[in-house]
Amino acid sequence: MPTTASPFTDIVRSRRSVRKFLPTPSSCNTQPWTVHVVSGAARDALSKELLQADEEERFSYDFTFDYADFGDGAYLDRAHNHAATLYQAMGIPRSDRTASKAAARKNLNFYGAPHVALLFMPAFGDGVRAAGDIGMYAQNFLLSLTARGLDGIPQTMLGFYADTIREFLGVPEELKLLFGISFGTADPPHRQTASAWDECRSSTASSCTRPPATSTSSRSSTDKGHWQACDGTRRRSPPAEAAARPTVDAILSLG
Repeated sequence: MPTTASPFTDIVRSRRSVRKFLPTPSSCNTQPWTVHVVSGAARDALSKELLQADEEERFSYDFTFDYADFGDGAYLDRAHNHAATLYQAMGIPRSDRTASKAAARKNLNFYGAPHVALLFMPAFGDGVRAAGDIGMYAQNFLLSLTARGLDGIPQTMLGFYADTIREFLGVPEELKLLFGISFGTADPPHRQTASAWDECRSSTASSCTRPPATSTSSRSSTDKGHWQACDGTRRRSPPAEAAARPTVDAILSLG
């Protein structure tokens, strides 16, 4: 994996939220994120568990997800347009439920990415402030990937199997799974066509067609206690992918 960083990384690292010029990286400096990074054999085993849970319809949500909650206005329209555009880009007819389900299940294989970061949060009150802090952490995580020539994708669907993931990782019940981020080196043709598709989606175009393709845990600077390596043995030690770990550690430290 690439190990070089860009000047943007320095900007992310130097950015602070201040009150009277004192750093506070999260609400009340709680740093509520606990992030498990799963790679290698453990990643493959987790994927197998998730696919099996999906086959057996063993869904376990820590947070609700229902299209009906979007109401009948702009939020639902955006969700429907997103789904239509996504499946159109993959060449899947709207009526083909079998193909759309197969495409959705690729989430559970992390889209082939070699690593997945799973973001857990504690149950503080209604959870809104903790979730907001974790969202900001995740944005830094994603941007730091890009700064190092890597790519990632946030995946709400992984949160549909919270109990399966908690059991696999040995995570206590009081930590709730918000979402996951699969990451690694993008397939070049896919990244090129994905960029064109994203540009179209962000424009005012009513529809977009993607061109066919051609071819551990979080650690802050003040608290190392959250770190969990998931290398198949569930030890507090780095996984076998030693070459990847320095980059992963640097990315995770940006919260």
